[in-house]
Amino acid sequence: MQSWITVILMYAAIFAVFYFLFIRPQKKKENALKEMRNNLNVGDKVTTIGGIIANVAKVEEDSVVLEIGPNRTKVPFEKWAIGTVESKTEQA
Repeated sequence: MQSWITVILMYAAIFAVFYFLFIRPQKKKENALKEMRNNLNVGDKVTTIGGIIANVAKVEEDSVVLEIGPNRTKVPFEKWAIGTVESKTEQA
């Protein structure tokens, strides 16, 4: 009986270590990315997950329209494709 309790406690300890080292930080990162993508504004400079640097021209529910290049070509992207926001527009 004592050995079963030890085994159960070891599995619980291993699960706790994995949760605090891997699962919890990943969920925090996903929530931060989701919040960042939901707070996009027109004029923000963003980088897509493919490495394209552009300015946000229009924000829709599930997508954004980005201005790319010197000709300011407008290209639609899904919000999940936005990797980082380089700079926010100045809020007055």
